[in-house]
Amino acid sequence: SVRLAIEETTKVTVMLYWLFFGSSALSGVYTLAGGTRLIQDTMTSLPLEPIYIIIMFQLIWITLGCFIDWIGILFLTAPIFVPIAEKLGFDLVWLGALFCLNMQISYISPPFGPAAFYLKGVTPPGITLSQIFGSIWPYLILQIIVLGLVMAFPQIALWLPQTMAR
Repeated sequence: SVRLAIEETTKVTVMLYWLFFGSSALSGVYTLAGGTRLIQDTMTSLPLEPIYIIIMFQLIWITLGCFIDWIGILFLTAPIFVPIAEKLGFDLVWLGALFCLNMQISYISPPFGPAAFYLKGVTPPGITLSQIFGSIWPYLILQIIVLGLVMAFPQIALWLPQTMAR
């Protein structure tokens, strides 16, 4: 019914606003306490090539993607990761493309891939969740290959924005 749809929409909207409020508050307190500066200084002073720091970002994103919605991950990690990537000289559009690819991977990855659970709700009764997760592997492998290509060749992600900016 319409009433039920309105109630569910309201619940989701309120949840998103609380998530936004909580992550903004946490980010603000964290920044005021000097946490962002501490992590920036620590990450940029590591004896690693800058690309390894980006790989660490991706591992964190994938791990968080198993448990948290992409909006929450964005609000939690952007205030920390964006200044570090900028300081290391990486293109922020490329970083955004990597973030999106990582979120796509985490969205279909077992054991918590929400896409599989959504599919389970619309498949015929004979289809099991195990079968759905089993059929996701080719797409997951393709996503990982695309992520590797975009990491190795940033122009794949940057060509269209640069072309449109001209």
